[in-house]
Amino acid sequence: MFDIIINPVSSSGKSLDKLKLVESTLSQKGIAYTVHMSNYAGHTTEIIKELNQKEHSEVIIMGGDGTFSEALTGITNFDTITLGYIPCGTGNDYARASKLSTDTLTALDVILKNNPNYADYIEINGNRRCINCAGAGMDVDVLVRYASLKKFKGKIRYYVALLDTLLHLKFHKVRFTIDDEVTEKSVFLITIANGTCIGGGMPISPLSDPFDGYFNLVYVNEIPKRQVLPLLLKFLKGKHLSNPATVTLKAKEILVEVLDTGKIEIDGEVLSEKILDCKLISGKLRLYQ
Repeated sequence: MFDIIINPVSSSGKSLDKLKLVESTLSQKGIAYTVHMSNYAGHTTEIIKELNQKEHSEVIIMGGDGTFSEALTGITNFDTITLGYIPCGTGNDYARASKLSTDTLTALDVILKNNPNYADYIEINGNRRCINCAGAGMDVDVLVRYASLKKFKGKIRYYVALLDTLLHLKFHKVRFTIDDEVTEKSVFLITIANGTCIGGGMPISPLSDPFDGYFNLVYVNEIPKRQVLPLLLKFLKGKHLSNPATVTLKAKEILVEVLDTGKIEIDGEVLSEKILDCKLISGKLRLYQ
């Protein structure tokens, strides 16, 4: 018996077409299921909390990274729930990092093989959970601009927001603490990465592995503005780690504080908070993979 939670507006409604394939396959195999529509922000979290009251739940999430992140946030008892993920979003960055197929029937077949693995996630500020990336800096400025661009769709919308942000580029002051060592920097961006990509395939942390028991800290120090575009081109190919301005390291805990007017983001959600108190959590989240 599967509970299916679907975001009906993911990928401009194409998720509903994928649902038809899933329902047809499950029916042909004689597998029982119930469909739950996620109709507003935070609804997936509410649905998961209700389902997690059962003795055991096998839940298939159909949506983008944001829908999956909401599902993670709603779990109250990790011992009695297993998640499957059929990516239906525009970017599908977490699916990419986890090597989950974006082909609907292939992703469903993985779930039906019933071979879950423990996936990592990041606990933030003691009350939030992050499945892919959190951070501050340029990428957050892009998300703020992205939200205002209503006439563009999909990846084009992201790249227009990126271009506009670069044209009005500003660096951000942050303080981060690892193992009681405190560092203040002016940065282009700083990312705590469980996954590998942001923005629908930009490999900001190509060395990350969401199953290895660590997250990767990646930050780029302030650089002359004339160097930003060449560095960004390297970002698109995942080759920015070789740039002297880029620093990356593995960790299990970190505290990041934004010291200026910048904002933070958690799995693509922009927040006005200034602190990311991050702790890597392993061995709790069961995911069909």
